[in-house]
Amino acid sequence: MAQPTVGILHPGSMGAAVAACAAANAADVLWCEAGRSPASAARAEQAGLTPVPTLPQLLDRSDIVISLCPPAAAEALARDVAAARFDRVYVEANAISPARAQRIAALLAPDTTVVDGGVVGSPPVRGKTPSLYLSGPVPATESIEALFAGTAVRTVVLGREVGKASALKLSYASFQKTSRVLVALAVGMAREHGVDQELIEVAARRTDSYLSEPGYIAKTASRAWRWGPELDEAADALEAAGLPPEMLRAAASTLARWNDAKDAQELTLTDALDRLAQP
Repeated sequence: MAQPTVGILHPGSMGAAVAACAAANAADVLWCEAGRSPASAARAEQAGLTPVPTLPQLLDRSDIVISLCPPAAAEALARDVAAARFDRVYVEANAISPARAQRIAALLAPDTTVVDGGVVGSPPVRGKTPSLYLSGPVPATESIEALFAGTAVRTVVLGREVGKASALKLSYASFQKTSRVLVALAVGMAREHGVDQELIEVAARRTDSYLSEPGYIAKTASRAWRWGPELDEAADALEAAGLPPEMLRAAASTLARWNDAKDAQELTLTDALDRLAQP
């Protein structure tokens, strides 16, 4: 079978790294320059991706399109793809609720074969090996497995039902990301009373607790602009399942206090806690 041409929407930190892995088994990996930032262009160049000027050109040349964008943009992006009547494989790999994944699949039907995807783990760089969970039609999921065979992206097929991969992604994210928010609040409260070091010493006796990793608070702050919308999606999924969504909505609201720290690489623990207390 000939190697496919792949389109990535869009080369953020995760998208560019995943696309670079796909390049090992693809004829070419394309990205669309229209409307993208200089930072996106730099990531795409570093990943060895091929630029195309417009979305219709990317869709016309691609056998597989992978959507990896902020959750709030996923549906609008799918509408643009649907308007172009893309008729090959579309991997909806964003951190969105199962219901939204199903809406996107319906939006793209009947022209497009939709595979639901969910990435669990960090971008596949510097030895990191995230898992890409997949659910959808068998021939299409097999093509995605082949695309990432032998790369740092591990693929796991969960079945044929669109929504399963999104459900697993958000189930994990709801625990992992909310736990990090709770750590920030706990350390922030302890610092206010001058007992933050003592709290960290207590937590150090429980090495399986996120509370023993206060240094991660700064990373949480720099990623809050992405994590907050993920937790809102997870809250929607909880509500749809008849489960209480309030805890995740509160965590998303807390993360919003850090929205101006987007991708800040030099943020310290002190800076992050200061921004949390005085947004």
